[in-house]
Parts: sequence; C-alpha cells; structure tokens
Amino acid sequence: METAFTDKDTYQDFFDPEEYLNTYYTPKSGILVLDGFLDFALKKLHEYFTTRGVKGKTLIDIGHGPTIYQDLSACEAFDEIIGADYTDRNREYYERSLRNEPGTFDWTNVIQKVCDMEGKGTSVEEKRQKLKNTVKKTLKCDVLKSNPLEPLVMPKADCLLTVGCLGFACSDLDTYRNVLKNLSSLLKVGGHVIIGELLNCSPYLSGDKMFFSLVLTEEFLRSAITETGFEIVDLEVSDRKYDMNQFCKYDSTLLVLARKVRDV
Repeated sequence: METAFTDKDTYQDFFDPEEYLNTYYTPKSGILVLDGFLDFALKKLHEYFTTRGVKGKTLIDIGHGPTIYQDLSACEAFDEIIGADYTDRNREYYERSLRNEPGTFDWTNVIQKVCDMEGKGTSVEEKRQKLKNTVKKTLKCDVLKSNPLEPLVMPKADCLLTVGCLGFACSDLDTYRNVLKNLSSLLKVGGHVIIGELLNCSPYLSGDKMFFSLVLTEEFLRSAITETGFEIVDLEVSDRKYDMNQFCKYDSTLLVLARKVRDV
C-alpha cells in the first residue's frame, strides 16, 4: 500500500528525533550503520572537504535533522556552518547535540572515525569543540520556498550540504527540480553543492509512523542537477549491504559533488 506524501506540518508535529536516531544510527543495531550508509557518507564527505578541496567561508547544512555527523569534516574546511531545518524539534536537538548535552545521542564512535580518517591526532573532545565553534546558528528552512530561508536574505554561501533530506521533502520529481533551483539561489556561482540520497527508497518507519519517500534514481538526479545550473564534479553510488524491509527499503546510496556554473 502506498504511503501518502508526508507534508512539512506532519514532520513538525510528529517527527521524533530520538526515535529516529535510535532506529537508524545506534552503533550496533542502527539500520543506516549496519547497511553501510553511514560509513559511505563519512568517507565521501571527508574526501570532498580534503582531497577535493571544497572549502570557503560559509557552508549551509540544509535539512540537517537531528544528526551532526555530516558536519564533522566540513567544520575543518569552512569558517562558519549555518544549520537549516524545518522542524523546531530537529533544530533544538541539533543544537543540544552540538553542546553534547546529557541525554542526547552519543556520536563518540562516529567522531572518532572521522578523526582517524583525518589522521591529525585530533581527540574526540577537540573535534566536538571545533564543530560547536564552527556552527554559528541554525535557522528555519523550507526548501519548497523560492528563498528557503525566508524571510531572511542571507549572503550567498560557498557551499550547500544536504544529506537524506530532499527525497523526503518533495512530493514528485518536478518539485525536486524546483527545490534544486530554490537551493541554488542561496549559493554563489562557482560554489559547491553536496547532495546525499537513498536510491529507489520506499517510505520509512520512525517510531510508529510511516514517512513518505520520493523514488529517486541515479539517472534522474544526474539530469536534475545539470538542468538546474550545476556541473557534476564527482558522483558515486554505493550498494546497500544489509536489508531490513520492515523499516526502510532502498537499494543504494548516492553522494554527489557539483559546482554551480550559472544562475537559473
């Protein structure tokens, strides 16, 4: 049975950050840990912010949800990170996690992995502090608006990062293309966008509620990204290593780095 599109107000009212993190990111049983997604994402993000040379003044993390792992490599390459998410609870939980408040999800193992990849001898606590100091704020964000940060008008960023967000925020493929145009308005020409998506993904379970997922393919994403003013620099797909159909069925993960070459 198909799951109806989950609108932003349903996320605002019903999405529980702790239930989501416990289901998908717990070290020994989290679905996105067991199936290889998290390790793949960490590896590619490290690559983009080191050997690929993506760096600058400002990065905006679009749809960060309650997770911080996606910013661990970025905080070494940018002067400031601005978080941006639609739901109040996600923004609050993200900020609490940056402060490593008691009761928040324990990212120690993930932080240690990133420190090991960087090979600088950075401790977990030093990395936590670096991330906390680099993230300056988190803002209300609606990717369906032509200016996702409305009513704010921000200076254009050097990089946009969005992992595991857009495929859940868009009801159809045309909307996805429009969202890429909306995000492009936040980015300088010559700046970079990094997008992470689950391919051929079914609706996913968090707590006792199913949330809609748009079915995305590599072919569609390649065309949508290039049609909306970007040039693909790197695109890699990783097959899923472990399957738990009762929670979320998808067959692979895609990470793409693209450069904005024109306004649209």
